[in-house]
Amino acid sequence: MADLVAVMVPRKLADLLSEEARKRGIPLEQLLVEKLASEADSNDRAQAYLELHEKYLEEARTLADRGELAQAGEKLWGAVTALLNAIGELRRLPHYSHRDYSELVERLASELKRPELGKLFAVAERLHANFYHDFIEDQEVFKAYEADVLKLVEVLENEVSRYLAASDNEPDRDER
Repeated sequence: MADLVAVMVPRKLADLLSEEARKRGIPLEQLLVEKLASEADSNDRAQAYLELHEKYLEEARTLADRGELAQAGEKLWGAVTALLNAIGELRRLPHYSHRDYSELVERLASELKRPELGKLFAVAERLHANFYHDFIEDQEVFKAYEADVLKLVEVLENEVSRYLAASDNEPDRDER
């Protein structure tokens, strides 16, 4: 699991950040990475998103095992969006909204000749919606959705790894 630390902030600031994250449909941790790491290079930001995705996957498993399906589904959504944020950083593409995420997935589906990625992403969005509306009650139905989202996660993980490996082989920007 990712190495985590706790940070204390005034309640008003926490509420403002939480509200912005909710409006954007992203976990609070992702919003903080965006705001705090804006001066870091894209590889460092991508690594931070990669660590968040690992944290969310672990939390999703724990929550699903406890039967907390709405929370588990939201953590799976967080894992997907963290990976899309990492890809957006590495490819210097927008990754700030549901529309940006959808466009990234469509682009990847086309480039990889994997049209099923759009459907898998739609399942992740369904789990995100379930967080707000709590309509998935059957554990077996949830497991089927989870399996689809994990297929998408695997593809996205491979893409992040591929981009990180390629960027490791490029000279630093200052050297160009």
